Amino acid sequence: MSPEWLGAIASIATLFLVAASAIAALLQMRHMRNANQIVALTEIRETLESPVFHAAMIYVLRELPKLSEDPEMRRKMLGVPLPQEFEQARTIATFFESLGVFVKNGAIGRAITFDMWGDAIRNSWDRLAPWIVNRRHISHNIALFENFEYLAVLCHEFKKSHPGGTYPSRVPRMPAVALWPEAE
Repeated sequence: MSPEWLGAIASIATLFLVAASAIAALLQMRHMRNANQIVALTEIRETLESPVFHAAMIYVLRELPKLSEDPEMRRKMLGVPLPQEFEQARTIATFFESLGVFVKNGAIGRAITFDMWGDAIRNSWDRLAPWIVNRRHISHNIALFENFEYLAVLCHEFKKSHPGGTYPSRVPRMPAVALWPEAE
């Protein structure tokens, strides 16, 4: 075999080795990304299940709408700095603002986020939106909690495209269970 052929074969072999190394590196990066996402999702779940967050969610879902009916309370909610009695509203909005940043930048997958926490995101936005919109107005800051809003919009779109949930259509359901009389 001539030296030219040996050189060509060596070049092709080198090309295959470089290509294989690049593919291995991409697979390793994907694996690392998935591992990082699992860590992030675990931390988010732990926060959502914490007693402090749970109490703040109850406040936002049950108490804040009642307080928003009173003009005096609404004036207090717009106070700068925010009065301590409304800190739970900021806790929820700030948490979902951070989650929105993660989703927007691809650190956490949309489908996983919406499947796991879509209801909590939508319900929180629906209760907090009047407060956020009014705080944006008085602060002249349209970007206030914009990533939370972005997340809520995506969640509403996800819900529209999955009105019956995300259960795989080709997988059978478990046998029906009788309803309790109290559920009727």
